Amino acid sequence: MSKQKQKFPALRLVVLAVAAGAIAGAIAVYVKGGLDGNKPATRIAVDADNAVCEAKQEQARAIGAAATGHVAAMLAADPPRSLKTLAFAGPDGEAMSVGDFSGRAILINLWATWCTPCREEMPALDALQSAKGGDDFEVVAVNVDRGDDEKPTAFLEETGIEALGYYRDSSMKIFNDLKSQGLALGLPVTLLLDGEGCLMAHMNGPAEWASPDAGRLIDAVVANQK
Repeated sequence: MSKQKQKFPALRLVVLAVAAGAIAGAIAVYVKGGLDGNKPATRIAVDADNAVCEAKQEQARAIGAAATGHVAAMLAADPPRSLKTLAFAGPDGEAMSVGDFSGRAILINLWATWCTPCREEMPALDALQSAKGGDDFEVVAVNVDRGDDEKPTAFLEETGIEALGYYRDSSMKIFNDLKSQGLALGLPVTLLLDGEGCLMAHMNGPAEWASPDAGRLIDAVVANQK
């Protein structure tokens, strides 16, 4: 009897060890599934958008090659990426994002009244919008002045800007988002996106947007999405 009594504790320990191993294995599978298999829907959507954009490497190179003369500082995106979620306020003050321009190529330009190069190129951006703006393309000049609308609206009125819509982000979040992606070093910042919100080319610093070189660049991005 004494030998049998000694076997039961040992058997119980084996059973407990097996059960513990099974539980640990189940936890490990659950954790792995949580990390790799259960991405939030927003993350899945962003990944899908980036995959669409990354497949456009050749188009980005072609558009980069079209950036010559006065707009030669525009660099082809490498790789192209989705900027659909880039957000700011629209002309009516309502929140919007790049995704709202679906089907239309856009030239996003970040500017501020305290930025001298920004002020100098604003008439040229206005002229580009007058010449090329329409169903296929728009210049989206986003003001990033802190505070209220008084200074930027006064500047636009004094400068005679008529064709550009009034886009705004007084928090400068749009600049910081681009800075975190290595796309913004200072102002002005300019991004060229296709109709699917994919970044095709970008630059830091001013350019002569009221020029044949700029017109050819816009024609290239519009032609690539047709």
